[in-house]
Amino acid sequence: MPRHTSSEPAPITVDFVRVRVEQTPLPGIGVRHDLVTSSGRTVGVVSHRNGRRDLVLYDVDDPDSCLASIPLTDDEAEALADVLGASLMLGQLSGLREQAAGLLTEQIALPAGSPFVGRRLGDTRARTRTGVSIVAVLRDREVIPSPGPSIVFEANDVVVAVGTRDGLGGLTAILAGEHGD
Repeated sequence: MPRHTSSEPAPITVDFVRVRVEQTPLPGIGVRHDLVTSSGRTVGVVSHRNGRRDLVLYDVDDPDSCLASIPLTDDEAEALADVLGASLMLGQLSGLREQAAGLLTEQIALPAGSPFVGRRLGDTRARTRTGVSIVAVLRDREVIPSPGPSIVFEANDVVVAVGTRDGLGGLTAILAGEHGD
């Protein structure tokens, strides 16, 4: 899929913090968003008017030549966005860990036998009891950022928490039911 021809409208460039994304209307088709990675590779997403999406990888030697076009269903596009979003969030949290001495980020799986399955996050009293902040819950392919105290835990949720080593150990014990709830 060519990146730009003279018959297409000129691309619109949007800068996202440190990343440049070009948006190009494709008359009769939809819109294409391209981003050039720091390694010089160009990746794009073509969003068709009928709702279909294609993930596109361009040839590094000929940026107008498409090496691969992968059609994505709605579920696949959502899963890819979730995976990329979760890994970005966890990477940012890891960067916080480096900046804040003594603070760690940890993913804690909620075991199926936990007394908190089917109960609210607030019932754990995690912050009060351990000083740990629960910053996200990973559920299936979904990321729930900044969960409030009313979120209800499900079996196999993964809690993303920030705190001290002792605090994280305490939260792990609480979620496993090793401390009175």
